[in-house]
Amino acid sequence: MKYCVIIPTYNNEKKLEGVISDVLRITKDIIIVNDGSTDNTKAILDKFSNLKIISYSPNRGKGYAITKGFKDAIASQYDYAITIDSDGQHFPSDIDVFVKKAEEIPDSLIVGARNLEPEKLSRGSRFANRFSNFWYMFLTGVKLTDTQTGFRLYPLNQIKDMKFFTRKYEFELEILVRAAWRRINVTSAPIRVYYPPREERISHFRPFTDFARISLLNTALVIITLLYIKPFSFLKYLTRENVREFINKHILLTEDTNIQIALAVALGIFTGILPIWGFQLILAIGLAHLFKLSKLITAVAANISIPPNIPVLLYLSYIAGGIVMGTGSSIKFSANLTVKSFETSLLQYVMGGVVLAVVMGIASGLITFILLKFFRKKRMVKE
Repeated sequence: MKYCVIIPTYNNEKKLEGVISDVLRITKDIIIVNDGSTDNTKAILDKFSNLKIISYSPNRGKGYAITKGFKDAIASQYDYAITIDSDGQHFPSDIDVFVKKAEEIPDSLIVGARNLEPEKLSRGSRFANRFSNFWYMFLTGVKLTDTQTGFRLYPLNQIKDMKFFTRKYEFELEILVRAAWRRINVTSAPIRVYYPPREERISHFRPFTDFARISLLNTALVIITLLYIKPFSFLKYLTRENVREFINKHILLTEDTNIQIALAVALGIFTGILPIWGFQLILAIGLAHLFKLSKLITAVAANISIPPNIPVLLYLSYIAGGIVMGTGSSIKFSANLTVKSFETSLLQYVMGGVVLAVVMGIASGLITFILLKFFRKKRMVKE
């Protein structure tokens, strides 16, 4: 297993030398990325010979520094890169934890799981970690207890052709999410962490600016997840065997009544057609929980709004709106687009979307109920 350790650093003169010295006790394959430091970092780095050092100015952000380290590690034909922060909170001896786990499950992205002691964390830090963990699970379906640590092992062959869009702290969320979307195994390994007294802590994280950037990234990733990742994952799932297994396990042989299943389908179809793109699945699952219906059946039914069906739903919604508003059932194209005509068309689509959602929801619920009465009764007779 050929790996290197990447140490991105920016103005950490108090801890940097100790971190490098401790890592050298484990390995000499080290890439240090000096991300535009303006303190005594250069003088400290000059003390170490035979180390790969990448320096540039001005400061461009942690994400940019890590990607620079990746490029050099890939060019040097390393299989893995372990990133460790230079603020002294990580224990370099835990590098062996990553190496051992990578040998057990090759080609995995391994995230260090810190023992987060609540009494040593600020309220803001606890909230940020829970916030990040929740959205990561929502975006990928992968449950991690700590998505914010910078102590990680990356499989370089699996990520070498990825192009990243973020350059600051939010990069570490982007790569985690996109790795999971690529079906790279993302897992965790327990690591230790040192919490220095608050007055000694080194952090360049800007609470308002960087949290805003992370929130914007989360918003973009949620939109991509709801409009692309989840719908196409659903389509890949639709094989004959999977559909038969799903129907038997979650519909025909479930303990839910026919009415409960029919209502779950109706609710899913209704929310899936509603003109609230990007929030349909969230609303569907929330209402299913509220009314104690099958969340799985509701979520599956809500996938009626997957990309191949979107043009059809948009067209039918617009036509339904024209019928309701009395503006006609045909689509008219005009080069003279005005604000008023746009508002009228948008209103027509929204009203039609609601009407179509109600009609299709009721119809699908009734059809499901009738089919269940027939097929469940038929199955019971056979048994």
